[in-house]
Amino acid sequence: MHASSTSTAARAASGSANRPSLRWRVVDIVVASVIGVAVGVVFWAWGVVWGPISAPIEALLPGLQAAPAALWVVAGVLGGLVIRKPGAALYTELVAAIVSALIGSQWGGLLTIEAGLVQGLGAELVFAIFLYRNWRLPVALLAGAVAGLAMAVNDLVLYYAGAAPLFATIYTASAVVGGAVIAGGLSWFAVRGLARAGALDRFAAGREYRAV
Repeated sequence: MHASSTSTAARAASGSANRPSLRWRVVDIVVASVIGVAVGVVFWAWGVVWGPISAPIEALLPGLQAAPAALWVVAGVLGGLVIRKPGAALYTELVAAIVSALIGSQWGGLLTIEAGLVQGLGAELVFAIFLYRNWRLPVALLAGAVAGLAMAVNDLVLYYAGAAPLFATIYTASAVVGGAVIAGGLSWFAVRGLARAGALDRFAAGREYRAV
């Protein structure tokens, strides 16, 4: 009886030890902030060249411009995949939006930050559904897709109110696909590359790569 109890306790302790901690460390905050700031500068730069890039795409098929616009939801997915803690996706996307707004956004500071909040929540929702334990490519793609969906809904309400159903459908579909590919797929491969280079050795993402 005693041996059985000891064995059960040992298995429980082992399971607890293997369960990833969801508490934020100082290094998590620092790295999430660095990701947010770095991607925020990219957001700002993307906004500077957005007009010449989006105009021909929109002329080709109105609403299709939402696909490349999905670059603006990268921060949340990337931060979530690296930090792997509750709130990471929301935090990094919001920091990126704030940095972009502070540098100077053509859409205004408050609206840029609001968009970051909505898009970050989209990615965060997916990671939360999987209890912050599944970081495989399909989950990354889904997180990017939902972040893209959040972006599309937000844009249609704020910037395209009263748009024709066809435009809204194309815009939403483009944002979802763009979010999956750009934010989800590219972020997942970027994390793999960083792990391979040893840049994530202090994170579960880096340790997971070495264990493969």
